[in-house]
Amino acid sequence: MTQAAARLSVKEKVGYSLGDMAANFIFQAMLALQLDFYTHTFGLTAAQAGTLFLVVGLGVACFNPVMGMIADRTNTRWGKFRPWLLWTSVPFCVISVLTFTTPHLSLGAKIIYAWTTYILLRVIYTVNNVPYASLTAVMTEDPDERTSISSYRQIAANSAGFIIASIAIPMVKFFGRGNDALGYQFTMGLLSVLSMVFFIIAFFATKERIQPNPQQKTSLGQDLADLFGNRPWVALFLVTLFYFTAILVRGNVMLPYFRFVAGNVNLFAWFNGFGLASLLLGVACSTAVSVRVGKRQLFIASMILTGVFNAALYVISPHATYVIIAAEVLRQFSFGLSGPILWAMMGDVADYGEWKTGRRASGTVTAAVVFALWAGLALGGAIAGWLLSAYGLVSGAATQTARTQTGILLTASFYASLCFFAAAACLFFYPLTREKNQSIANDLIERRKGYAS
Repeated sequence: MTQAAARLSVKEKVGYSLGDMAANFIFQAMLALQLDFYTHTFGLTAAQAGTLFLVVGLGVACFNPVMGMIADRTNTRWGKFRPWLLWTSVPFCVISVLTFTTPHLSLGAKIIYAWTTYILLRVIYTVNNVPYASLTAVMTEDPDERTSISSYRQIAANSAGFIIASIAIPMVKFFGRGNDALGYQFTMGLLSVLSMVFFIIAFFATKERIQPNPQQKTSLGQDLADLFGNRPWVALFLVTLFYFTAILVRGNVMLPYFRFVAGNVNLFAWFNGFGLASLLLGVACSTAVSVRVGKRQLFIASMILTGVFNAALYVISPHATYVIIAAEVLRQFSFGLSGPILWAMMGDVADYGEWKTGRRASGTVTAAVVFALWAGLALGGAIAGWLLSAYGLVSGAATQTARTQTGILLTASFYASLCFFAAAACLFFYPLTREKNQSIANDLIERRKGYAS
């Protein structure tokens, strides 16, 4: 079998990964902190926050395919996707800070402010992240090298998650000195400036190597027809939807779990610190394992194990701190094995589409999967907010009823686990094996030689 492409340098992989660290300073804050920020600091009810997440999330998610098509049709001397990292770096920084700012306004005006800033944040994130994610598919032709790239970016992304989960709340307390609103503003300001710098580094560090056939005609209708005729894309879309719904259902209730069920919010940092360190280890092992067993098989095993360890939280005493942390370490390691695979499979699906139809639309394919990502996040955020509201969560209260505590525990354990198991089930309909990916990659290399001649 022909070697698909030369390996990328570590320097380029690290530079590319910094873009994901930059985005995840904000993304992870949305996962772990935003529901608690809106309900405990900003002043929204859980139901208001849940509705905000759902309506804006689904609305802006529809913009992802549009952004993918825009990126596919972008032509600059820097490429199609890289320039967007540079163009969005400053607006991303400013809007992130504004979103986590609590203005001194009436309740009605604050609701308008929350909707406005959250919409802007989600739009600028999409304009930045769709081209960034699409880069994986055009930096190399080698499917295994894509997994390696994705491992680097996942380590960087989850390092950002580690920072958010382990030290963000202590930073809020430190900067706020009793004023959480001020603490959030300063904390997110610092992280946003770092994000801006890292986006610029990622722009200069990367290179686009794969170009579509110069004779390829662009057509919106044809792009969509190719997309829905791409069976691996359909399966990956559903996997991504359940995957990110599970992440946000779980992520949004763990801070309330430690605040109201375990009774010690300071344990949240330790819980996430150990868990995310284990996740990074799982990410680091992902490439080596997937090369041996295949991306599909590893992803299925990862989702099943993650769901099992996630559900285990229900039977563990909320005061058994060491057992809770041990279960989280196992859960996060299992989950970490899947992280690089999802993003690498987006490139594989783009290859499959080009191989089958003769047309390449990396941005459209990636954006359509990222649509499922954001739809999942919208559903997960809404489900978490609505469930907590249904179980009687009182915004800003120091304690909650026993019924509310049970609802928090069920949401964090069983409800989230169902989504992880659903993601595993969808992978059984994903047809691309390791051998098929390599065969497609080699066929495409031969075709592209014809383009050049």
